[in-house]
Amino acid sequence: MATRRRCAVPRVTVRPEDRVISLRDGRSMGFADYGPADGFVVVNAHGGLSCRLDIRAAAPVAEAAGIRLISPDRPGIGLSDPSPGRTVLDWASDVEQLADHLGVERMGVLGWSMGGQYAAALGYALSSRISRVAIVAGALPLTEAGTFARLPRIDRVFTRMSLGCPALAGASFRGLSVLARAMPRQFARISARTLAPADAEVVASELTAFSAMTDEGLRNPAGVVEDYRAWMRPWGFDPEDLEVPVDVWWGDADRLIPREWPAELATRIPKSTLNIGSGGHFMAHLHYRAILDSLADAC
Repeated sequence: MATRRRCAVPRVTVRPEDRVISLRDGRSMGFADYGPADGFVVVNAHGGLSCRLDIRAAAPVAEAAGIRLISPDRPGIGLSDPSPGRTVLDWASDVEQLADHLGVERMGVLGWSMGGQYAAALGYALSSRISRVAIVAGALPLTEAGTFARLPRIDRVFTRMSLGCPALAGASFRGLSVLARAMPRQFARISARTLAPADAEVVASELTAFSAMTDEGLRNPAGVVEDYRAWMRPWGFDPEDLEVPVDVWWGDADRLIPREWPAELATRIPKSTLNIGSGGHFMAHLHYRAILDSLADAC
């Protein structure tokens, strides 16, 4: 079922797993809910140019593993209202309110790509409630010297546009969303051609799901602009400050994250384990069961 708003945000596709709550400051927070209702909860921090749907492919795995996957949209993304000027650490308060609303006392955390820093923020700010964190293909703090320059070119371009010319960045995100919605299979195939072979295979196997995720993730262009602005702000903590166990995952065919970053991240986080597996930036799609099992084992 599709509904339409009269404002600048075009459409919302309502899925059975989609839910929305109100936060203390009046903002709405949308999230997807997958897996058994009585399963151990794992909160997903979605990647960039994405939304709560980026973990949808793991739903059958979560069901089999007895994991309840809760995947919130960050502020301004998908079903969540914006929060201008937000930081990575601010998101922890939103998730804490979500956990309280759902009656969840203990949970694991999974963060992919841009979501890695948000997963780390939950591990830092909500340490008494977090059993374990999994950071998959995550980046180092971009405020550190030399880090931004090593990002993929597309992320550097979108970040610079978001900081220096947000209107142009918003128009770019809106255009990508329109293409993903109007020509889903073609959009996904074109996107796959820009990726390394290992990642192109993942996208090719999930053409319509990839486009639906992108369309939903970009339908609020201003929110995506703020997402790129937020990841250039200080985290509010350092990797060394994390006290919960952390698994750092990286695919040996990942061409978007420098191969030195996962090892450095794992070295800097006190209770961490480095896991290198097959696959590229989308390596989680090949290793969802191992990743979820590692989080469930800690409960």
